[in-house]
Amino acid sequence: MRALVFRGPWDLAVEERPDPVAGPGEVVVGVVSTGICGSDLHGYTGENGRRFPGQVMGHETVGRVVAVGPDVPGSARLAEGALVTVHPVLACGSCDACRSGQDHHCPTRQIIGVAPAISAAFAELMVVPAANVIAMPEDMPAEYGALVEPLAVGYHAMTRGRCGPDDNVLVVGGGPIGQACALAARRLGAGRVTVSEPHPGRRALLADIGLTAVDPAAAPLADTLAETGVAGPSLVVDAVGSSRSLGDALAVAAEGERVVLVGMHEPQVSLAAYAVSIAERSIVGSYCYSREDFASTAAWVADGPAELARLVEGRVSLADAPSAFRALAEGKDGSSKVLVFPAGVTG
Repeated sequence: MRALVFRGPWDLAVEERPDPVAGPGEVVVGVVSTGICGSDLHGYTGENGRRFPGQVMGHETVGRVVAVGPDVPGSARLAEGALVTVHPVLACGSCDACRSGQDHHCPTRQIIGVAPAISAAFAELMVVPAANVIAMPEDMPAEYGALVEPLAVGYHAMTRGRCGPDDNVLVVGGGPIGQACALAARRLGAGRVTVSEPHPGRRALLADIGLTAVDPAAAPLADTLAETGVAGPSLVVDAVGSSRSLGDALAVAAEGERVVLVGMHEPQVSLAAYAVSIAERSIVGSYCYSREDFASTAAWVADGPAELARLVEGRVSLADAPSAFRALAEGKDGSSKVLVFPAGVTG
């Protein structure tokens, strides 16, 4: 098979790798498309130190079952050719976290696309446990399956923040995870959802999917929110993850309310401590998603919400993926979500 191999910072190449074989309880998936995630870009540039030479990355994926290994339970068996998405969290299934439905907190968890020893989704083929494969409907645009993973990140963040119908929600950062958080807030019935995003192209995307977007560079964010009638949000999500974005979130959140930190731009951030203690705001961390979050998001995507058609702004072949990574990392391509198609882009 052909695979996109990370050779080191700023160096990706398509190489021939052995075709994977399904072992007990596993399936081989022929990859249809895989999204380029922000964490993949930060691994590509060497910023996050979480990608290693020789690794095949990719965890936002959709494909078709190519082969089913032995000992796959009937309840998990899928016919060859079935359209599927892949839940990337591999957990033990027996620890306290797994038994309580929090498999993403399993102490021995591995994540497909992050664990360097696992050949992941930027390839023509990948092998995964059958238990991590979720069938998707044939009448859905196949590429929507690659959106399940980032959308599940946003959904988990909003459930961590206890988002509900009474909330006035502000999302700081309108990239793919910010978009996912805003869509999840709307999915959970939030009364108002606003996104702060400086990039005009992303603001246009947000407007196209029916979300209110404001420019934080035009004026102090608190003033902008007051002018638009959404001052004092009860729930703020930092989908960037920097000292500046967290500071913005704390500065505008209503006193006594919640700030969810889901962005991971900086491994260390500084904050105004009094904005937390004196105003009694709560900072809630959010990472990844539970199996239930992923499955429920897959079911939502399977219904084909109209806004999903607008989220993908770029499509490239495996051969063109190295150039796409470089253009995104250098800021020369402002596309919000780019999908890689190992078999080539059609249509």
